[in-house]
Amino acid sequence: MIILEKIEDVRKKIKKIKESGKRIGLVPTMGCLHNGHLSLIRKAKEISDYVVISIFVNPKQFGPNEDFDKYPRTFERDVELSKNEGVNLIFHPSVDEMYEKSFSTFVEVEGRISQILCGARRIGHFKGVATVVSKLFNIVTPDFAIFGQKDAQQCIIIKKMVRELNFPINIVVSPTVREDDGVAMSSRNNYLSKEERKAAHLIYDGLKDALNLYDRGETSSLELKKAVEDKILSSPLFNIDYVEIVDLETYELVEKVEKQSLLAVAAFLGSTRLIDNVILGGKNDD
Repeated sequence: MIILEKIEDVRKKIKKIKESGKRIGLVPTMGCLHNGHLSLIRKAKEISDYVVISIFVNPKQFGPNEDFDKYPRTFERDVELSKNEGVNLIFHPSVDEMYEKSFSTFVEVEGRISQILCGARRIGHFKGVATVVSKLFNIVTPDFAIFGQKDAQQCIIIKKMVRELNFPINIVVSPTVREDDGVAMSSRNNYLSKEERKAAHLIYDGLKDALNLYDRGETSSLELKKAVEDKILSSPLFNIDYVEIVDLETYELVEKVEKQSLLAVAAFLGSTRLIDNVILGGKNDD
């Protein structure tokens, strides 16, 4: 496994790998790797011949009052985990390497898809995500890029960006990986106190309650959302940011679930914002 910090060094290495006929899989991360990330790496190994992960905490996707400075950085541990998983290359650039001082070029996927759910709460977040992912795609030129279903809105935005900007890349979305109590794995779980961590499972419990209701024939978004909200708010530690159901194709809010839809949640547990989701009328592998 090699670690490269310079864009030009990555490009030179990737050129040689491509000349050998190997398919490249990219797993973009911000580090602080956990089993969710490792599942993406394993998927990349299944479908490609050479696995690249990026470890870069992207300042462009953090708002002015968000947690960029305190976002966990565990590079030495990330290297060991990556090595154990058989990663071939880690791209670990500095902020200055990715964004020159006069940087002013951004990629933004406009429309409903970026304006609802997290897009409505974290203004500019997906603009920062689309920009850094576009840069990574241009630097690494992968055949496959693997993302996690936990970040469902991000996945849909990236798929749209890839299609409309004609990136020759296959976007693969892997199932959400969960702790034993159902909590979706996330680097931000590290922020939780012991008491908060004990309550965190209520988000997924609420999502499962809604799934069960849906499986029994309930299609009213109000009733399905209420099942989630009631479960989460059974703990006073929680404040709900949103519970919404959107059409998986158009991302429009739905009043009645008549075709495949996304039930998405964002909630503050203490000061930590957690997200999760399930698909109504579709397969949930987690």
